[in-house]
Amino acid sequence: MSPSNLPDAILAAAERLKPHVRQTPLEHSLAFSQLTGMEVWLKLENLQHTGSFKARGAMNKLLSLSPGQLAAGVVTASSGNHGAGVAWGLGRLGSRGLVFAPENAAEAKLDYIRRYGVEVRKHGVSGDDTELFARAYAVQNGMVYISPYNDLEVVAGQGTVGVEIAGQLVMAQEAGVPSQQPPLNVFVTVGGGGLISGVAAFLKSVSPRVRVIGCQPENDAVMMASVGAGRIVQIDALTTLSDGSAGGLEPGAITFDLCRSLVDEWVTVSEQEIREAMRRFIGSEFMLLEGAAGVALAALTKAAGRYPAQQAVAVICGGKISLDGLKSIL
Repeated sequence: MSPSNLPDAILAAAERLKPHVRQTPLEHSLAFSQLTGMEVWLKLENLQHTGSFKARGAMNKLLSLSPGQLAAGVVTASSGNHGAGVAWGLGRLGSRGLVFAPENAAEAKLDYIRRYGVEVRKHGVSGDDTELFARAYAVQNGMVYISPYNDLEVVAGQGTVGVEIAGQLVMAQEAGVPSQQPPLNVFVTVGGGGLISGVAAFLKSVSPRVRVIGCQPENDAVMMASVGAGRIVQIDALTTLSDGSAGGLEPGAITFDLCRSLVDEWVTVSEQEIREAMRRFIGSEFMLLEGAAGVALAALTKAAGRYPAQQAVAVICGGKISLDGLKSIL
């Protein structure tokens, strides 16, 4: 598969994933619409299997593997949503695999991955160390390494979020809900760039009117910095509530060029803006969300004045937040 064929690959992934993933709701938000002056829709991937969109990309990659590759087993590096997505997919397919995590990974997150019956091992101080080790382990043991974002099959799986958004807005029009045009502004939190690359590639193939806004925390905006520099760069990142989007980009990441060509605008938000957006969502929508999802909502709120009376979709990319994390924002 090449990047130019990505929209077709996303449609194929949507068919492939139908028996496995949930079509998550696209809900009109009265609270965020009144706050921003836009017609705001929330794509609720916090209600996806494993509590995150990551299940889509992981499962699409697993379904692309041959029986022999599945029998040999897969390897990934993650202490969060990607690891859970791979573990969940392996369980559904009755296959085996191994998840490597950094030494300092939270045990609660690792226990969540283990519940799907996949072995978790610790290696390395940083996520980069863990990933390098996991890739080498896969090669040495004849297994397939599954990247959280640097893989077109993974990106295609994440892009099925865009397929659902397009279809659900048509359904909303037919139901008489106040949505008379295709989405103009889609706010997506960016870490490695797999989700926004897939969503943007599909929606822009459907309608050239779509604008895709990349959303990152001020404390860790490596993709925006890389796009601005014209090359993948390293930054001195700070701790952020958006731990699901934190971390650097590996050299040669396919998502870098995709983000350069597909993302129309970038918005960064402060930790306080993330915290306020999360509180507002919990108080008005009566659901939980994780810090990375709060970034998209914070960016939507911050940039609202640029798009008066227009439509907006914010992707609520995940819902897993610890009790300590919840206490810190309330």
